[in-house]
Amino acid sequence: MIQPVILSGGAGSRLWPMSREALPKQFLPLAAPNSMLLETILRLAGLANMSKPTVVCNNEHRFLVAEQLRSAGIDYESIILEPVGRNTAPAVAAAAIWALKKHDNPLLLVLAADHAINDISSFHKAIGQAALAAADGKVVTFGIQPARPETGYGYIRKGAANPGSENTYQVSEFVEKPNAERAAAYVATGEYLWNSGMFLVSAQTFLDELKKYHPEILAAVCEAVEQSVADLDFQRLDEEKFKASPSLSIDVAVMEKTDKACVVPVDMEWSDVGSWESLWTYHAKDQNGNVVQGEAEFIDVKNCYINSEKYLIGAIGVENLAIVATADAILVAPLSRSQEVKNLVENLRAQGRSESEVHTKVFRPWGAYEGVDVGDRFQVKRLTVHPGAKTSLQMHYHRSEHWVVVSGTAQVTCDGVDKIVAENESIYIPLGVPHRLHNPGRIPLHLIEVQSGPYCGEDDIVRVEDLYGR
Repeated sequence: MIQPVILSGGAGSRLWPMSREALPKQFLPLAAPNSMLLETILRLAGLANMSKPTVVCNNEHRFLVAEQLRSAGIDYESIILEPVGRNTAPAVAAAAIWALKKHDNPLLLVLAADHAINDISSFHKAIGQAALAAADGKVVTFGIQPARPETGYGYIRKGAANPGSENTYQVSEFVEKPNAERAAAYVATGEYLWNSGMFLVSAQTFLDELKKYHPEILAAVCEAVEQSVADLDFQRLDEEKFKASPSLSIDVAVMEKTDKACVVPVDMEWSDVGSWESLWTYHAKDQNGNVVQGEAEFIDVKNCYINSEKYLIGAIGVENLAIVATADAILVAPLSRSQEVKNLVENLRAQGRSESEVHTKVFRPWGAYEGVDVGDRFQVKRLTVHPGAKTSLQMHYHRSEHWVVVSGTAQVTCDGVDKIVAENESIYIPLGVPHRLHNPGRIPLHLIEVQSGPYCGEDDIVRVEDLYGR
């Protein structure tokens, strides 16, 4: 049996302003109609012996993961919550320990939630080839046949063929991201592959190799799993124990040390979607080399990536640019310098700018809210509440609220009294009064919320009772 393990960490800051800390790239439809997380799982359809996936994510993204899986009708094995980031080796160790509690030593197919693959049949074929070696106790990684000299990826040098497994080779060398000259030399030899960061290994083999080379990681993660607690649909690792683990990648902790490392070369039109330039490279282009998503009108524009989620973008006489617009921010940068976007985000974060972390639309376990307008002593938001969902029972010290139902039906609890509020009706929530919003219907509930008072920040929320454990 193959157990998919989807690693859904990371902030994706190089894809700002679309990707932000509260809504990173794996939750966005950047390379396909579905989010990258969903595409990662959906592309496994049709493979034999594939079990339900396990997703490893951080605490802040847990409801995003659960809601996206639910909305796509994807049944999952578990969602494991990392209390702090500790890189990929501890994350996969936790998934392996958890898998062995439920199954008889499954093969773990370790995938990043934010990669894109066009050639699914080649991907499936490579998994079948890797499974034979993994079942034989090997730690298998997938090496991408390089399409060009690339300085943004690590490289793997393949060695001798692995007996008994088709298209499987011993790993001769791992190489860090090279400069342009060295990358060109690697590609010219035909011996080097891009390091995809995807793996196939039995759960027990991975833990055995981790114990051999980094027993301190295994000890810390074992305790974190043993002292984990179930929280709604999630398995929450013990924070103190997990923090004790060193932060190391699978490559550093295991692959660069083990004598069981193998690589399966595959040409499957893969991208790690690590920058706007890589996204431009991945997508099909028009006759002038442009990739356009959203509304745009342009004249004499060549080799540009243009993406707007809301506004019309106009461009004249520009080349080799990334032009990306969201509801609250615009990025203009040479494609060749798109790796530097993360530095821009760091500058915004240092200034305390909210645009570095959140969009105007913020997702919550009960739905979402979107900022419409803000001014001195007031704020206006658009709220969406999922069918059957409800907010926490809460109160505010510095603001009152006025809710107007646009569509759907609301059940509002205000100071212990329940009231049904229908379309085109409104209700007033006084300052300091405990209240809750519930959607009892079968369609989404949409409201306009007007907050008024001396302070309308999100931290002016006192939760009296919360279904979501916040």
